[in-house]
Amino acid sequence: MSRLTTRAPAKINLTLHVLGRRPEDGYHVLESLVAFAEVADGLTLDPGPDLTLAVAGPTAGPAGPLDDNLVLRAARHLAAGVPGLRLGAFHLHKELPVAAGIGGGSSDAAAALRLLAELNALSPDHPAVVAAARATGADVPVCLDPRGRMMRGAGEAVGPALGFEGVPAVLVNPGVPVSTAPVFKALGLAVGQTLDGAEHPVIAAGLDADGVLAAIIPARNDLEPPALTVAPVIGEALALLRAQNGCRLARMSGSGATVFALFSDVAAAGAAAGAIRSARPDWWVEPTHLA
Repeated sequence: MSRLTTRAPAKINLTLHVLGRRPEDGYHVLESLVAFAEVADGLTLDPGPDLTLAVAGPTAGPAGPLDDNLVLRAARHLAAGVPGLRLGAFHLHKELPVAAGIGGGSSDAAAALRLLAELNALSPDHPAVVAAARATGADVPVCLDPRGRMMRGAGEAVGPALGFEGVPAVLVNPGVPVSTAPVFKALGLAVGQTLDGAEHPVIAAGLDADGVLAAIIPARNDLEPPALTVAPVIGEALALLRAQNGCRLARMSGSGATVFALFSDVAAAGAAAGAIRSARPDWWVEPTHLA
């Protein structure tokens, strides 16, 4: 079989409610509406006898040691669950910022599992593929089929695709990597503790862009306040987005530092992205659609 290719799109948490910490394992219990952007990493697989990985692209440097890359971790987990799994050489082109709250590594891992599933004639929802995703990382299962949906628990409960319309948006990362652990530490929940707050709104399937916006405005990202104490520049990025014409909502994604804003139309999103690039040319700024 010849080279296989796929995209690993940025995962955006349109909402992120932290419900508490499980007493049995200490994991934080989440409820989040996840969408995926057009901007993405690229991943190819050349079938062959050995499992290897090469990484290139604008953000390849911060991606970390090759042997610890989630692409290889995911492949090894799947190989452990499927005797005789065909493997090969992965080539990852990194476009997404690292440690940015947009699931770049998780999306890369899910992309690797999709390619290996294709190579080995496995369905993307094959139990071994899903098990490998869960073993690789909390955000990997929701990235296996990158379409807007709810995720719950510690990432293991993934809802059906909601099929909502793409929403014009701008993504901004101020260039400061933010690790997840310090943000959760700053949130300060003890094992077994619950976090008060309004329940997550019900998100209907098939919403248009206005419907998505109306549905998520009452929601929130509970990690945004603690992330601001870890990386105050997140507040500057949010303020810049909120100052743009046509911005209807600005919020942080995941544990930061990437923030997003939703806009009424593509033109407004493009103009906002241009204005922010001019003001902060050292930042990563991308107009996109979220769906």
